[in-house]
Parts: sequence; C-alpha cells; structure tokens
Amino acid sequence: MLGKTANGLFWMSRYLERAENTARLIETGQRIALTRLGPDDAEWASVLRSAGVLTAYQAHNDTLTRDAALNWMLRARENGSSILSCIEAARQNARLVRTAITGEVWEAINATYMTARELLSRKVSERDLPAVLRRIRQNTALVRGMVHGTMLRNEIYDFLRLGTFLERADNTARILDVKYYVLLPSVSAVGSSIDNVQWESILRSVSARGGFRMEYGAGAGPQEIAHFLILDRRMPRSLAFCVGKLKDNLRYLNTGARHPSEAQKRVDRLERGFLSHDVAAIFDYGLHEYIQDVLDRLSGIARQIEIDNRFYE
Repeated sequence: MLGKTANGLFWMSRYLERAENTARLIETGQRIALTRLGPDDAEWASVLRSAGVLTAYQAHNDTLTRDAALNWMLRARENGSSILSCIEAARQNARLVRTAITGEVWEAINATYMTARELLSRKVSERDLPAVLRRIRQNTALVRGMVHGTMLRNEIYDFLRLGTFLERADNTARILDVKYYVLLPSVSAVGSSIDNVQWESILRSVSARGGFRMEYGAGAGPQEIAHFLILDRRMPRSLAFCVGKLKDNLRYLNTGARHPSEAQKRVDRLERGFLSHDVAAIFDYGLHEYIQDVLDRLSGIARQIEIDNRFYE
C-alpha cells in the first residue's frame, strides 16, 4: 500500500499517540513542579521545550505562566500539537481512510473526539486536570484496543503501528528530557530525596512504576530507571521496545523485496548506534545529548518512511 491511504493511517495513529503522550508530559511536569520550592511557572518552560512547542508558545504569548502553558498544551487552536488539535487531526485522517479501518475503530475515534471536545471546551482548572488527563488517556487506549482487536494484520495495520511506535519513542525520550531540564537549576539535588521523587514521577508518567518495582524492587535509583526506559526491551514504552517494533513492521512491509528499505537501514543504525550500549555509557555521554541525538534520528526515520512509501503522490 502506497500513497495517501498509508499517509492517513500513519498520521492518524501518530496524532492519537501524541495526544495521549502530551497528557503524560503534562502529568510529568505537574508532578515534578510540585517537588520544587517557590513559583512553578518557570518549570513549564522546560515542559514546553521538551514538547517542542516553546517557540510557538512564545510567538503567541507575551509571558509564561503555568495556566497559559497548560492551556497551550491542552486546547490551544494555534498549537497543532495540543491535545485537542491532535485528536481533531486524528479524526480527520480517520475520515480520509474510513474504508481502510473497521467500524469499531472509527466509532472509538469518534467517541474520543466527542469526549475531548466536551472536556476541553473551556479552560481546565487545577482541580479537574488529573481527571481530564485520565479520561483522555482512557479514550486513546480504547482506540488502540480496537485496533488490536479488530484490524487484520496487513499493510494497514503495519502503517498504524509505525505511527504509534515512532510517536511513542519520541515521547519517552522527551519525558526523560523534562527531567534533565527541570534539574538544571539545581544540580546539587542529584541523589537527594527530591531527585528520587522526580525520577519516580518519570516512571509514573509512562505507566512503568509497577513493572519497574517488580523488576528492581524499591531501592533502585536513576541509572536503573534510565535503563528500564531506554534499554529494557520488555517495557512497552522503552526506546528499545519501540525501535524493535519499528524494525518488525518495516520488515513486514518490505516482505519480498531484495534489499532493505532506506527506512529499515536508518532504524538499524539507530539500534546499533544508540541502543547497544549500557546505561553508564549513556550517562557518560550525557543524557540530554543522547536524547537529542535519538530525537533527531527518529525524525529522520519518519521522513524516510514518507519518502519510501510515497505518501504525497
């Protein structure tokens, strides 16, 4: 399958995953900000920067406040990556590929859209924020469940999965980067109780706290957490897991070809160059620098998938 249908499927799943991941990023920022003393407005610059929307925010807002940052990420029409914008874009893409998805998937997407419109029709209060984010996560998970439970395992499914895991890998990297940016003003906090609480918030934000405790117990620290979220192939939001799924679905799409596609080659280079080292080497290299390199390569893989499959022809 080539062209516009593949493009619609790919972006439908990317936008849905991005909406859920933005909710997770907001939760991370909220939890980490609660561990800091004094006003937390400055912390939201870190969250906006990690989400890749700080420059656009500054172009539309004169000052940075917590409430304005939250509104920008939740519901601002000018922000194409806000939760509301993403869910609307996912629904629009789903309409374009309506005949390629099952009725159950379409109904779940439509229900997610209607719920988001209701929840985000006005500014969200601090009291209501946790419940709103939880509802958004639940609805996007419903769509994902319908995809798993009703879609044939064919090219359509492969493009949906590619969009999901590209976006998920990008998000896990960005959530780790939030920790880096928030910690910068107080490097002396490394190893402190505040530092540990912040790393705990990172685990919670990717629904990894339970699995991590099963594997490492209660005494593990930042290096074990980073290893779990970057290199552990059993953890469904780790970079290694997501890249492994990209590799699998690209291979399925390329079945019968004599040579690997350019996108396959890029994924292989990412895996060999960045996911074959131990976590100590990553910390020595610099977590922030490592994350930025991974994000650049994920962006290159996304562009190559579009080229290989002639999305705009």
